[in-house]
Amino acid sequence: MFSAPLVSLAVTAVLAAIAVVVLAAIFFRRVVSTNMVHIVQSSRKTTPYGTGQDTGNVYYQWPSWVPVFGVNVIKLPVSNFGLSLKDYEAYDKDRVPFVVDVVAFFRISNTALAAQRVVTTSELDAQLLQIVQGAVRKILASDTIDTIMTERAKFGDEFTQDVADQLKEWGVESVKSMELMDIRDSHDSQVIHNIMAKKISHIAMESRVEVAKNDQAAETAEIIARQAVNIRAQEAEEAVGKRTAEKDQAVGVATQLSNQQILTAQEQTQERQMAVTRVEQVRQAEITRDQQIVAADQDKQTTVIVAEGNLEAQKREAQGIEALGAAKATAEKLMQLAPVEAQIVLAKEIGGNEGYQAYLVALKGVDGYVAVGTAQAEALRDADVKVIANAGDPTTGATNARELFSPQGGTAIGAMLEAMSNTPQGAALLKGIIGRLQVKEAGAPPAPEAEPATA
Repeated sequence: MFSAPLVSLAVTAVLAAIAVVVLAAIFFRRVVSTNMVHIVQSSRKTTPYGTGQDTGNVYYQWPSWVPVFGVNVIKLPVSNFGLSLKDYEAYDKDRVPFVVDVVAFFRISNTALAAQRVVTTSELDAQLLQIVQGAVRKILASDTIDTIMTERAKFGDEFTQDVADQLKEWGVESVKSMELMDIRDSHDSQVIHNIMAKKISHIAMESRVEVAKNDQAAETAEIIARQAVNIRAQEAEEAVGKRTAEKDQAVGVATQLSNQQILTAQEQTQERQMAVTRVEQVRQAEITRDQQIVAADQDKQTTVIVAEGNLEAQKREAQGIEALGAAKATAEKLMQLAPVEAQIVLAKEIGGNEGYQAYLVALKGVDGYVAVGTAQAEALRDADVKVIANAGDPTTGATNARELFSPQGGTAIGAMLEAMSNTPQGAALLKGIIGRLQVKEAGAPPAPEAEPATA
C-alpha cells in the first residue's frame, strides 16, 4: 500500500492541475462583442463566433503553440464602416488633371469569405481602398470635367455599381451609394478655377439680364399701373357724371311720377267724393221714397180706417133705422089693436106665436127689399150702367150688382180707388177717367189719354 505522504502528494498534484486548467480557461475565455465577429481557425476547421452565429459568441482562444487546442483568431467588424478616398488625383478623358474626395460605406456580408481574403481589418481597408481607387480612376477618365462637376450623383452611382462585383469576392457589400464629395484643381492646374470663373461670369451675365428684365418689367408695370390709375380716374369721373345725370333724370322722373300720382290721387279723391255724394243722394232719394211710401201707407190706412168707420156708422144707422121701423110697426100694430079687442086678443095671440111673428117680419122684409130694389133699379137706369152677371141666374147677378150700391160696396169701391191712386198706372187711369167725365159734362171733345207712368 501507498504510504500517506505519497497519497497526499498525488492529491495535491491533481488539485494543482485542476486549478491550472481553471485559471487557464478563465484567462483564455473570449466573449465576442455585438459589432464584431471572430473567425477561429483550429487545426481541423474554421468557426465564426459572434452575435447571430450558430456557434454562439463565446470561445476559448488557446495559444496557437498548444498542441491540438491551439487556434488563430481573425477579428472582423460586422457593423457599417466608412472608407474615405481623399485628395485623389484623377484625369478626365481629355487628360485634364483634378483632385477628388470620395466617401464609401461598407459592411461585411460574408465573414468566412472575408476571413479567407484578409487577416486584419486594416488589410481589408487597404484592399477596399485600392478597389475604390480603380473604379474612380476608370469612370472619371471616361467623361469631361464639365460633366463630372455638374453630375456628381450620377458618378457616385457608377462607382457603386462598378465595385459591386469585386466587393463580393471579399465578402463585403456597399451600404449606400458612394458620394463624390468634392472636385478641385490639382497643384499645377487652373481648369476648374477657370470653369468656375466662366460659370460665375455666366451667372453674373444671367443675373444682370434678369435684373434688367426685372427693371424693365417693373418700369413697364409702373407705366401700366399709372395708365390704369388714369383710366380708372377717368372712368370714375365718367361714372360720376353718368350717375349724376341718372340721378337728375331719376329725380325728374320721380317728380313727374309724384305729380302724376298726386293728380291721380286727387282724381280718385274727387271720384270718391262724387261717389259718396251720389250714394248720399241715392240714399236721400231712398229715404224720401220710403217716407212717401210710409205717408202713402198712412194715408191708405187712414182712408181704410175712415171707410171702415163710415161703414160701421152706416151699419149702425141701418140698424137704428131697422129698429126704428120695428118700433113704428109695433106702435102702428098697437094702434090698430087698440080699438078692437079682437085685435088685442089677436095681437096677444101673435105675440105668443113666434112662427107667425117671423112670418110678418119676412113679409115686411120683402116689402123693404122690393122698395130698395126698385130704387136701385131706377138709380142704375139713370146711371146708364150695364150689369153683366156671371152668376148662375139673373136674380143672383142682379143681387151682386146691387151690393155695389150698398154701404159695404161703396166702402170697397173707395178702398179700391184709393189703392189705385197710390200706383202710377192707377193714378194715370183715374186721371183719364176723371178727364173724360169732365169733358163729357162740359160737352168738349175728349182729351188724349195720358201715357202710363213707368216705374
